[in-house]
Amino acid sequence: MLDQAAKPVISAIICTHNRDRYLGAAIDSLLGQDLAAQGLGEFEVIVIDNASSDGTRALVEAKLVDPQGQPRLKYIHESTLGLSHARNRGVIESQGEIIAYLDDDAVAEPHWLSTLVAAYGADERLAIAGGRVTLLWPEATEPPQWLSEAMLSCLGHYDLGQAELTIENPSLTPRGLNYSLRRSFLDQVGGFDLQLGRVGKKLLSNEELFMTEAALSQGWRVAYLPQALVAHNVAPERLARQWFLRRSWWQGVSECYRDQLAGRGIVAQFGQAGERLLRGLYKAVKFIAQPAVCFDNLTYAYGQVGYLSTAVHNIMSTVFVSTVKP
Repeated sequence: MLDQAAKPVISAIICTHNRDRYLGAAIDSLLGQDLAAQGLGEFEVIVIDNASSDGTRALVEAKLVDPQGQPRLKYIHESTLGLSHARNRGVIESQGEIIAYLDDDAVAEPHWLSTLVAAYGADERLAIAGGRVTLLWPEATEPPQWLSEAMLSCLGHYDLGQAELTIENPSLTPRGLNYSLRRSFLDQVGGFDLQLGRVGKKLLSNEELFMTEAALSQGWRVAYLPQALVAHNVAPERLARQWFLRRSWWQGVSECYRDQLAGRGIVAQFGQAGERLLRGLYKAVKFIAQPAVCFDNLTYAYGQVGYLSTAVHNIMSTVFVSTVKP
């Protein structure tokens, strides 16, 4: 049982939106963490209900009255839709010096929090850490032939090996579904940028990558911890080509926003995205006899269309604003 006087050393946060079919297992995996049993301190579990319209509230409230769920579990309703907004609300509601995010459709191993706490305790310059992510496929379902190993990352798969690593390349940053930050770093950068991160059905992303870039530029350390293991459910609707194409489009949109936030020039943005678009289309045609390779390149090219359309929209918005100013 949680010592009421003990301040949590780590706050485990689930930001959820209409995912009650998986949420219960995610919460249970956090309530079953072995952190306190190992003498590493106390923890809290916070569910940020981000404008859900399904049975999320009832599910969490049922666990709140369960003696095994109290008093670690806390429910917060956040009406403003958006993952980054929900994550920032979670920080406000939390007490731990370490903030750990688990997706609402993921399940953490019992030693997930203890692995994170040990890593942060061993290195005061560690700002961000995340672990390995495996996939839980729907029952009686096999990965389709057109889905390559590389494309598994779109479903959350993340594996950099069995050894702990220091991340120096932002593109290798830990996945948001298994993700943690030091509160002092998060306060330093002002929280998650609201222009990045999923908003309802808009699959915006890159908020973790942007955080890693900020951490590395300011002399912090980012780590991959293979023992901080999480399994991610693959929803049946994501095993369709249309879903991957849509996700790739929003990935391109997200990259454009991130480049804009980083101050990269419009001309350079157009040149790089145009070159990537042509390269993707060329390889899609070249490897048309190899379904997985062909689809990889087709989705890559489609993402660049999303990037370019966003860049054009940004330019037009800037021109419009400048012309209507008095």
